[in-house]
Amino acid sequence: MHNIITIVKKELARFFGDKKLFLTTVILPGLMIYLLYSFMGGGLMNQFEGKEDYVPKIAIYNMPASLESNFVEAGVQSLNDGSTIDNDLIRIENKEIDVVVNFPENFDQSIADGTGIPQVEVYYNSTNAESNKIYNVITATLNNYESSISNVFDVNGGTAQYDLASEKDITGQIFSSMLPMLLMIFIFSGCMGVAPESIAGEKERGTMATLLATPMKRGQLAIGKIISLSIISLLTGLSSFLGTILSLPKLMGGTMDGIGAVAYSVMDYSMLLLIVLSSILIIIAAISIISAYASSVKEASTAIMPLMVVVMFVGVSSLMIGSETPSIITALIPLYNCVVAMNGIFSFNYQIIYIVVTLVSNLVYTFILVFILTKMFNSEKCMF
Repeated sequence: MHNIITIVKKELARFFGDKKLFLTTVILPGLMIYLLYSFMGGGLMNQFEGKEDYVPKIAIYNMPASLESNFVEAGVQSLNDGSTIDNDLIRIENKEIDVVVNFPENFDQSIADGTGIPQVEVYYNSTNAESNKIYNVITATLNNYESSISNVFDVNGGTAQYDLASEKDITGQIFSSMLPMLLMIFIFSGCMGVAPESIAGEKERGTMATLLATPMKRGQLAIGKIISLSIISLLTGLSSFLGTILSLPKLMGGTMDGIGAVAYSVMDYSMLLLIVLSSILIIIAAISIISAYASSVKEASTAIMPLMVVVMFVGVSSLMIGSETPSIITALIPLYNCVVAMNGIFSFNYQIIYIVVTLVSNLVYTFILVFILTKMFNSEKCMF
């Protein structure tokens, strides 16, 4: 243990002693994710919702008397600038006005007599956020009017709350669909940022030969490397995770009012931390093996790419996991079991036995990978 702790201290001292490395590996990922997602959320809101104080430009032709009050209530007023409908359609294409509504003549008479089905034409420009917004308002107004004149029955027309999903359920649904995928990507990015430099980098600089010449078992060196790299990767993943959590409300356009991570208990966070740690151990061990095989950091980074694709594919699988209880067999599949466990934790639907089997199987896989790494460290051909 003394030799292992010495290696861990050496790696941590190298990492935390380099302020630039600490800043770019731990601080910047979470900060950049927060700024990027917040900026994306604000941009998407402006693109799809338009400006709040914007006064829409609408041209309405043959306005029926029966709909005037409905349009006034919806805040829809016509321009009445003496233009023609053909000219207004060109103005929509040029984004000079937003919407043209063309009612057929004798609209009210046709409905009263039942002599035909009048066709209302609503022209808009879907690439214009304001045009798209007011189009939705007008179509909703027309649909409500159509329902009022041929109202056979109502669905959920009362004042009761019909959606019985609790805030906890909504939080679980949102977080379980997004965060497992993001966490796996962040964890792998953190591992990839430190492991190649620690092993392939030391081989490239020639300092690995000095370490191997010290009076310690090479298995202790491998374990010390993996422990220290896991600690650093955990800090990187934690930074990215916090950046994502803090930026989610802005990324989702302010639709998360009243939804937050406060619904999760200390037990939930503890289970999540254990799963994250076990996934970090497997990923670090796998990247360390690839780095030990490579002769330079550049070669190691290239060789890691296929593993990155696998991790991203496994992370995306969180979007396809249903609400049913997962089979215990899936807890034996490395990395995928972490995604399933995270999904269960975030959706408040996890089983302790599944978490335990996942942790045990991940530890077994880690020991196997460490054993392989030790064999590689013992191979002079591989190390030199």
